Amino acid sequence: MNDAELLAASARGDAEAFAVFYRRHLSAVVAFCRNATGSADTAADLTAEVFAAALSAAPRYRPEQDSAIAWLRGIARNKLLDSRRRGRVEDATRRKLGMASLAIEDDDLRRVEELAAVGQVARSLSAVVEHLPADERTAIQARVVDERAYEEIAAELRCSESVVRQRVSRGLARVRARLAASESEQEGQR
Repeated sequence: MNDAELLAASARGDAEAFAVFYRRHLSAVVAFCRNATGSADTAADLTAEVFAAALSAAPRYRPEQDSAIAWLRGIARNKLLDSRRRGRVEDATRRKLGMASLAIEDDDLRRVEELAAVGQVARSLSAVVEHLPADERTAIQARVVDERAYEEIAAELRCSESVVRQRVSRGLARVRARLAASESEQEGQR
């Protein structure tokens, strides 16, 4: 299922659909919150609030207005601004949803740090993908991120499956090359 379908199912009460959505975007949200706050503790709290708010707002998600990750980032920015205004992260949303508070242990904080690192890689990858030609970027988004069938993508783009496969293949080759070049550059700076 793509993000829009997962959020629609979540809005109907499908907990497993929301769990899939949560796992799919957890590292990106953690990384955003960790980078914005500089604190693993606060990032963990904010991440919990972001996903609790996302669950609450799932019925209002409109895929035609934004991608799910952009929507989550918007929620995260709002939660971050709220926490800065208050000077702390509140758990009002968690209480509203009737969720128990979580005790955060050192292992949990290490996991937040690991997810933040994964999120940094994801952001690098996103930056590389943004520089691809539009046709390749669209094909990769549909096939790799949204996990749609080549046949469906070809019908939407009004081209053959072969053309979609070529765009995905070429785009992924460019992504690999740019990531390898970036990695070599970083190693040279060390």
